[in-house]
Amino acid sequence: MISQILISFFVALAVSVGAGYVFIPLLRRLKAGQLIQKDGPVWHNSKQGTPTMGGIIFILGIIIACLIAGAGEIRNGNYMHFFILLFALVFALIGFLDDYEKLKKKQNLGLTAKQKFSLQLIVAVAFVIILHFTGSLTTSVYVPFFNIYFTLPAFVYYGFAAFVIVGTVNAVNITDGTDGLSSGVTIPVVIAFAIIAILWGDAVNGIFAAAVAGGLVGFLFFNFYPAKVFMGDTGSLFLGGAVCALAFSLDIPLILITLGIVYFIETLSVIIQVSYFKITKGKRVFKMAPIHHHFEMYGWNEYKVFAVFTAVSIVFAVISIFGVIQR
Repeated sequence: MISQILISFFVALAVSVGAGYVFIPLLRRLKAGQLIQKDGPVWHNSKQGTPTMGGIIFILGIIIACLIAGAGEIRNGNYMHFFILLFALVFALIGFLDDYEKLKKKQNLGLTAKQKFSLQLIVAVAFVIILHFTGSLTTSVYVPFFNIYFTLPAFVYYGFAAFVIVGTVNAVNITDGTDGLSSGVTIPVVIAFAIIAILWGDAVNGIFAAAVAGGLVGFLFFNFYPAKVFMGDTGSLFLGGAVCALAFSLDIPLILITLGIVYFIETLSVIIQVSYFKITKGKRVFKMAPIHHHFEMYGWNEYKVFAVFTAVSIVFAVISIFGVIQR
C-alpha cells in the first residue's frame, strides 16, 4: 500500500511539472490572464495578466496518478478513489465556469454568489447521500482527540455535512490570495490525510491524498512567488472539494476544525471584517481581509506570508494526526 501511495505522489508531481511547461504558454496564447480585484493590495496590480485556470495543471497530474497508482484497486473492483476524485472534479467544473465568466466579462466577477452556492450545495448533498447509501459513511460523528461518537438523524447529518462541505470549499477558495499560499497550506493537510489512511490501512484514500500532495508540489514550481500561473477558482474549488472528500470518505469531518485551521482563520477574518464594518458604519478590525492581506499591509512580503501560514498548517496537521490516531 505504501508503494502505491508513493507512486501516486511522484507520478502526480512529475505530470504536474510537465503539464506546467505545456499549459502555461497555452494559457498565455489564449489570453487567459488574471484580473486583479480593485479593492486588493495595490502592489498586486503587477500580477494583472498572469495566466489563470492553472489548476488544470495539477488536476491532470492527480487524475493520471490515480489511474496508475490505483490500477490494483481497480482490478479488485474498488473505484472509491475515482468517486472522490469525481466529487472534486465537479467543484473544479464550478470553478472553471466562474473563471470563464470572469475572462469573458473581462472583470473579476464570474458566477453570482447565489449561483455558486446553489451548485455547491447540490453537489455536497448528492455526495453525502451517495456515500451514505454505498456504506462508506455513517451518520455517527467521530470527535477527534476525545475518541467518542454521537449519532445524528440522517436529515440532520445531511444538513451538517452540506454546511461543512460548502463552508470548507469556500474557505479554501478565500485562502488562494497570494502566490503559492493555497498550495502551501493544503499540502500538509492532504499529507496528513495520507498518513491517516496509511495508519488505518485505507489504500484508496491514501492514493488520492498523495496524488493531491504531489500535484500541488509540482504546481508550486510555477505558482511560488513570483507566480508564473494562478490556480484560479478551477484549482481552489477542486482543492476544497478534495479536502472535503477525504474528510468524509475517511468519516472524520470534524478533523477539519484543526486540520483546516488556516482556511477557517482566513474565512473568520472576512466575517469579522464585514460584520464590524457594517455595525460601526465604516470602521475595520483588520487593515484588509482576508487576513493574509492584513499581514501584507503590515509589510510582510509574499515569501513570509507563505512560510508562516504553511508552518501553521504543518503544526496543526501533526496535531490532527494525533487527534485521530487512537481511533
